[in-house]
Amino acid sequence: MPVNLTELGTVVPITNVTVQTRVEGYLTDVLFTEGQHVHKGDLLAIIDPRPYQVLLDQYEGQLARDKAELDQARVNNTRYQRLIKQDSIDALTARNQEFLVQQLEGTVKSDQAQVDAQKLQLIYCHITAPVDGRIGIRAVDRGNYISAGQSGGLAILTQMQPISVIFTLPQDQLPEVAEELQQHGSLPVEAWDSANTHKIADGTVSVLDSQIDTATGTVRLRAIYKNTDEHLFPNQFVNAHLLVKTLQNVILVPAASLQTGPSGQFVYVVKEDNTVAVQPVTVGISDGTHTVVSSGLKVGDRVVTDGTDHLRAGSKVTIPAPSSPTQSDTTAGASPQ
Repeated sequence: MPVNLTELGTVVPITNVTVQTRVEGYLTDVLFTEGQHVHKGDLLAIIDPRPYQVLLDQYEGQLARDKAELDQARVNNTRYQRLIKQDSIDALTARNQEFLVQQLEGTVKSDQAQVDAQKLQLIYCHITAPVDGRIGIRAVDRGNYISAGQSGGLAILTQMQPISVIFTLPQDQLPEVAEELQQHGSLPVEAWDSANTHKIADGTVSVLDSQIDTATGTVRLRAIYKNTDEHLFPNQFVNAHLLVKTLQNVILVPAASLQTGPSGQFVYVVKEDNTVAVQPVTVGISDGTHTVVSSGLKVGDRVVTDGTDHLRAGSKVTIPAPSSPTQSDTTAGASPQ
C-alpha cells in the first residue's frame, strides 16, 4: 500500500535572473528574440562601446607615458647609486632618486588598474546570458539610453530545464518524511494539475527546509523535475503527490466495506454458514479505494462491500457469483435473505 501525501505546490525556477547592464549608454543592438532559449554566454545585447574605447585609449597613453618616466628614473637611480659609491654625488640626491622610482612604480600600477578597469567596462558593453534558460518579453528597445541596475533590466531569463516545485508539508507529517529522506536520500514526487486530474511530470524531492513556518505550521520542500517538455511553467499551481513509502504485507479492504457505528468502524464478515457478523476493525491509511486494516481481520476473511443497508449481525446472505475471473475472493456483495 503506497503512502502518498498530496500537497499544494508552486512551480518555481531554480534560477531566475533579471538581465541587467553594468554600464550606462545607448542600447545599439538587441540580439535575442522574446521567448528564445539561450545558453550561458550567448550575446544578448550591445551598449555603444565607443565612449569607453576612447577612455581606454586615454588611460593606455597615460600608462605609456608614466612607464617611460619610470624607466628614465630607474636609469638615473642606477647611475646615482654608482656615483655615490665613488663619493661623487650627494647622498640625499641619491636617496631622493630612489623614492622617485618608488613613486613612479605606484603611478604605473595605478595606471594599469585604470586600463584594466576600462577593459572590463568594454566587456560589460556586451551583455551575455548568465545562465541557460528562456528569455522573456523585452523591457527596453534598441536606441534607448540605459543605466546600470535600472528597474526591470532588459528582460527576465528563466531556467526551464530542470525546474522545481516548492510545496508545504504539515509539521505532524514531518518526522515520517524526514526519516525516509534520511534513509533514501530522495523521494519520488509526481506533479499533477491544479484540478488534480492529470499527471504532468515525475520528479524527486531531496531538499527539506531548515525551519517550520510558525504562521502555518508547515515546512517547505523542493522537488526537482527535468521538464524536458516544459509542461511545468513558472508560478503554475500544481498538486504534489509525494510517495513517502510503500507498506508491505498489509491487509487491504475496499473502502466501501467499512461502516461506522457507535463504537467506531467495523465491517460485516461473512461466515462459513453465509451469515454475517459485525467485526470491529482498526484502520490505517486509505487511498480512497482501498484502506489498510491494522487489526480485526485476517487474510482470507470475506467482507461485505455492497448491500449493507439492511444487514445486521446474524443475517443470512447470498453471495452473487463472480462476474469475472479477476474478482477477489476476499470481498463480496451480499443480499439479505
